[in-house]
Amino acid sequence: MSHVGVPRGTVRKRRSLALLTAGVLTIPALAGCSSDSEETSRAVPQDIAPAARDRVADGSTVNWAVDAMPTTLNAFQADADSATTKITGALLPTLFPMDAAGHPKLNPDYLESAKIIEREPKQVVLYKLNQQAVWSDGREIGAPDFVAQWRALSGKDSAFWTARNAGYERIEKIERGSDDLQVRVTFAKPYADWRSLFSPLYPKEITGSPDTFNDGARTALKNTAGPFQLKGVDKAKGTVTLVRSPRWWGEKAKLDSLVFRVVAPKDRTKALADGTVHVTDIDAATADRIALALRDGSGGQPLTHGPGADLTPAAALRSWALAHGSDEKQAEIAQAAREANRKAVVAYGAEQKALRGYAVRKSLEPAYTQLALNGESGPLADDRVRRAVARALDRQELAETVLKPLGLPAKPLGSHLALAGQPGYKDGSGALGDQNTKEAQALLADAGWTQGGAAEKPKDTKAGSEAEKKDAEKKEAEKKEGEEGTEKAGKADADEKKTDKTEAEEKAEKKAEEKADKDTDADADKADRAATGSDESAASRAEGLYIVGQDDKPGAGPARSAATHVLAPSRDAAAQSIALLRQAGAVSGDSAAAKVTAQDKQPGGAAGAYAPVGTAAPAPASVKGPLGKDGKTLTLRFVLPSGPGSQSLRGVGDRIAAMLEKIGIGTEITKVPDESYFKDHIASGDYDLALYSWPATAYPATDGRPIYAKPEPATDGSLLVEQNYTRVGTDHIDQLFDQAVAELDEKASRELMKQADARIWAAAGSIPLFQRPQLVAVDKKLSNVGAFGFAAPRYQDIGFTDRQAAGSPADRKK
Repeated sequence: MSHVGVPRGTVRKRRSLALLTAGVLTIPALAGCSSDSEETSRAVPQDIAPAARDRVADGSTVNWAVDAMPTTLNAFQADADSATTKITGALLPTLFPMDAAGHPKLNPDYLESAKIIEREPKQVVLYKLNQQAVWSDGREIGAPDFVAQWRALSGKDSAFWTARNAGYERIEKIERGSDDLQVRVTFAKPYADWRSLFSPLYPKEITGSPDTFNDGARTALKNTAGPFQLKGVDKAKGTVTLVRSPRWWGEKAKLDSLVFRVVAPKDRTKALADGTVHVTDIDAATADRIALALRDGSGGQPLTHGPGADLTPAAALRSWALAHGSDEKQAEIAQAAREANRKAVVAYGAEQKALRGYAVRKSLEPAYTQLALNGESGPLADDRVRRAVARALDRQELAETVLKPLGLPAKPLGSHLALAGQPGYKDGSGALGDQNTKEAQALLADAGWTQGGAAEKPKDTKAGSEAEKKDAEKKEAEKKEGEEGTEKAGKADADEKKTDKTEAEEKAEKKAEEKADKDTDADADKADRAATGSDESAASRAEGLYIVGQDDKPGAGPARSAATHVLAPSRDAAAQSIALLRQAGAVSGDSAAAKVTAQDKQPGGAAGAYAPVGTAAPAPASVKGPLGKDGKTLTLRFVLPSGPGSQSLRGVGDRIAAMLEKIGIGTEITKVPDESYFKDHIASGDYDLALYSWPATAYPATDGRPIYAKPEPATDGSLLVEQNYTRVGTDHIDQLFDQAVAELDEKASRELMKQADARIWAAAGSIPLFQRPQLVAVDKKLSNVGAFGFAAPRYQDIGFTDRQAAGSPADRKK
């Protein structure tokens, strides 16, 4: 299926552009809304039509669709993408691939063992390599390859163009063990995620120098060590061809060749019908087409769907009458339309017949969709407004919208740092609270957003705010300067013409100027009203833009400043923040943060848990129009992709907008091209709300850190956000990540990650919604391929179970 909304470059070591976080319940209620057991979560099983190797035929070619040609085959560069990951997975060593439960598992094709042999005074990991493991040129895989990759990725030499050096910068030295098959890695600082290193492992010929690292592996890999090797890259045809490696020491690849072929998502139904691809991610619409093809079978009955299926008998009779009528011009038009429809019906029927040869294999993708709230500026800089947005969402309804029609389990995701079924998964959403309209409205009221607030003048208008005073002083200075200039010019003219104005003339002139000023002001007011209050304004006519909850007022959302500013806590949120931290502490098991006072234990919860004592009563359940404050409406800019593969994402966005409208938050929905969605809007911070995805990881302490790190101010006044595109973070979250990544006890490290997740929920910058569906169309005769879920493919096991099919051409017609 289309991967719009997933940041580009989502390889394991760089979770980048798959890039991201209400009041509080009382402590006793927490235990009921959050699971303390990891065993209760179950991953959705993969769907790959598994078959024993002896049932899979040798030979043939499989064509596998990808979105685009990989711009690089170096997985450690910034422009590496999903195609890079697929291709390098078949060519290079992955020491610890993920298994079906999303846990890293030792790969016996490359390693006999790998473990920590020393913890004090420094961490030492000893790798024992498979003695048969060799590169395609015959050289043994060994310590020199590990050393070269460490030096390239350590970050100490800027000549290497690397995307990220996480983990490698902690290594102190790498040396040969007792023999050539042993590699000792000594760490300067403890590193819990050491299994994430050296995958994929490149030969020293690539990583040994900046030139070969930067350019040598972008379009070619001469030396590989996998079940396949690279035969060629054809940009004109949009193909990358792999062939069985004669040097592979493991179980022989079943396929002769594997071709990754560029096919745009919109063209995949036709590509399947034409037989030019055997395996491709698809969207729900194509899955429906295949399901209908299998349902219709070969009964020979006319199709009840497709072109002309909705033509009524009356319309058919009218069409026939026009085509055979006496009006020659009308008859010609009708005949042409009938012929075009006949051809479309024939073509559609042929496609449906061909699609019967495919199966839709489905699971949950190792990635999740989230609602991102940009906390840099505007209303969402206030954590109460962010929490109100989160508390307004019915996440169960959103999950069901996407997953239920596909027959997949529809359960909201409860963690930012693990997916259901992974070790360490725990639902931490209780730190924020469930959907509750009244509590969301109370939070907005506490933040000052009320009914009628859009019509009010700013509270400091009478006394004059600092900004207004500065503006007034500036205008006064400009006016004075203008008057002085006019006076000087007048004197010069008077001297030249040697004429003096009488007092009466001056008075008359002054009156005329005052009248002109009044007329100008009136015209300006009229223009302002026309620009901001008319349904026919340019803003309301903007293509791809409409405002939910403010249909009669097209006004744009609050303007963003050019610079990025450092986040600061809201002045009035102290009591609520304390209660929220107690909530997060209880969810994560942090006893220090979970301490409660006697008042907290009173029936009904802690005073000020949802809003501080004295807060105005929440707005009625049925809110008409957006709330306002200081003359401004509460309207958020919601950016969504506009491409044909993003219908599901836009549907989710529409439902979210409707949920927010119920609590008085208007949404200005802007639809932008898929290709610019992330780069020009998400990464640059040009949004208030957005939907995008992050991939799963087996190493949350490493991969989650840059996504949730607190932004740091740069010298130019902007923010260094790493991959935290919500601009929301805290020092405590950073500290928990730092502790977890240095904790060598796996259980203790996971507990620290649960604490971090609870605080990410409480910050309400990222709201996980659901795990993404994974739909893959596969030739029915193919085995060991399809919706892999968490697990990495075993390319050597993929093949046809039908002996005849294995000997047929790869691009056969169905």
